[in-house]
Amino acid sequence: MSTVLALASRNILVYVRDRMSVFFSFLSVIIIIGLYALFLGKVQADGIQAAAGGLRGVRALVDSWIMAGLLAVNAVTISLGVLGTMVFDREYRRFTDFIVAPASRTGIVVSYLISACVISFLFSLVALVVGELYIVAGGGPLLSLRNVVRVVGMLALDVASSSAIMFLVASFLKTGSAFGALATVLGTLIGFVTGVYVPLGVLPDAVQKFVVLLPFTHSAAMLRQAFCEAPLATVFSSAPASVQAQYAREYGIVLFWGNTEISMPVMVLVVSGAFVLFLAASAARLRKVGSA
Repeated sequence: MSTVLALASRNILVYVRDRMSVFFSFLSVIIIIGLYALFLGKVQADGIQAAAGGLRGVRALVDSWIMAGLLAVNAVTISLGVLGTMVFDREYRRFTDFIVAPASRTGIVVSYLISACVISFLFSLVALVVGELYIVAGGGPLLSLRNVVRVVGMLALDVASSSAIMFLVASFLKTGSAFGALATVLGTLIGFVTGVYVPLGVLPDAVQKFVVLLPFTHSAAMLRQAFCEAPLATVFSSAPASVQAQYAREYGIVLFWGNTEISMPVMVLVVSGAFVLFLAASAARLRKVGSA
């Protein structure tokens, strides 16, 4: 066990010392922030004002919504970024050096998964604090203690699920160029599947059903429900309940399968199930990865 933890520590140090890897892990987040600063934030704010008929609390709602989405994106891109160490170790045959060390092949590969979970979770906590400071600075409400606990728990589950999924995907890559191509494609797609670039409610029904099958979408929705709870009550206080419900559905705060609302327990089950499923699939890949 001590060898596994030592290797995990090594993987973490390799990642944080490579400034370009850290930067590209956050590239999707930087792009999303830029797009919202330029025009997407205003588009959403105008839509809320038209629906709710007022200005009070609109910025807080938009800020809370985008911060929840950023946390969901972070869990995916950062875990993949950390797992890039595994890909480069395979490309440059560092596995050979590790295998002759007093550690099992399974332990070596598990160390990469541990490092991905640790780094992704710690960075997500930092992003949570920064996001909360930004929301409060803009006049929005601070998360209640209950919702802080909920968000931290959701982040832990999201990070574990995303790391397991990204581990399985990265285990099929053998070169840095392939990893770079995957990171570029995933960094683009993740903004769509989490409903950050385009509201889920405006997508065709078939696309909505496909997106709802992905655990990333459920992670984003769970975080949005916690972040947007208070701002929603403020913005839509004078509007009919149906208006708030329509907004929540269109912007991915509440997910639906057809006309059936997906409850929080079901979303937790989807994300947890993804973790178990992909962890099991990754375990089946351990021997192959170790011998590659």
